[in-house]
Amino acid sequence: MEPPLFPRESGQFIAERSRDVFVEEEGVQKALNWVFVIDTMNFSFWPEEETQQCEVTYKGTTYTGYMTLCAAIARAMEEGIPITDPKYFSQMSMEELGQVLRSDNETPMPMLQERHQVLTEGGRVLLEHGGSFRSFISRAGNDARKMVELIVEKINSYRDEATFEGKRISLYKRAQILVADFWGVMEARGEGDIINMDWLTMFADYRVPQALVFLGALRYTDTLMQALNKGELLSSGDRREVEIRGCSIWSVELIKERLCKLVKERDGQTCNVNSAVIDFYLWPYAKKHHKEMAHIPIHHTRCIYY
Repeated sequence: MEPPLFPRESGQFIAERSRDVFVEEEGVQKALNWVFVIDTMNFSFWPEEETQQCEVTYKGTTYTGYMTLCAAIARAMEEGIPITDPKYFSQMSMEELGQVLRSDNETPMPMLQERHQVLTEGGRVLLEHGGSFRSFISRAGNDARKMVELIVEKINSYRDEATFEGKRISLYKRAQILVADFWGVMEARGEGDIINMDWLTMFADYRVPQALVFLGALRYTDTLMQALNKGELLSSGDRREVEIRGCSIWSVELIKERLCKLVKERDGQTCNVNSAVIDFYLWPYAKKHHKEMAHIPIHHTRCIYY
């Protein structure tokens, strides 16, 4: 008897012959462009004052932080604004973007001018490379590392770099999360066979380091804790800011290494967990347990990189 096709091959076989259910490639393009729009503007949501947060209500739920961006984009799509079309967002005005990202209260989403600049820039790059994020990223093949390299080469706002101890370093938070999100969408479609996902690190922001300190995987000096507790703003590239982000990356690499060792010892199997997956756990964990972590300050850096 002929063995059955595996699920991925089964999905393709069925989709190619289906009579009543159809895969809409245009919808896939739209979903990937949505990911690009979100990740291009995925930075700096922390409020100047905790009591003065930007809020966006969508379908009866009010959101703060990063989720305000997701809610605002969903709201714009429902209002008929073609916000996922590069032909539109590559040339939209700052006033139009301001309307898309409008807050429910008097506290606006931070850095509107910078969000407008990076979004229109990103849109122009997509138009120069096939007109969609999928056509753009396909130039890197199915290699996560090459995807990150392509993104930071072509789109200036994704070049999250600094100098530390005389050495040029890169952190690439948004470029890496864009590739990870792309992998997530394609995985859901049964097309997630992207190589080198293990090359990605955690996405060094300001929320996950707080969780790593809370869990005991990172430790700040008393001097740094005092500076953060006083609300000192760290500039992008400041030694302390680079140390927080760089040590967070290495901490998660060690967590991954230890986790894979435990899996090997317990089950005798190779561990397939990558740092992106660990980050996908740590970020919502930090949001969920923010009250317990309130005694650990997040660092504040106002920039386009995270």
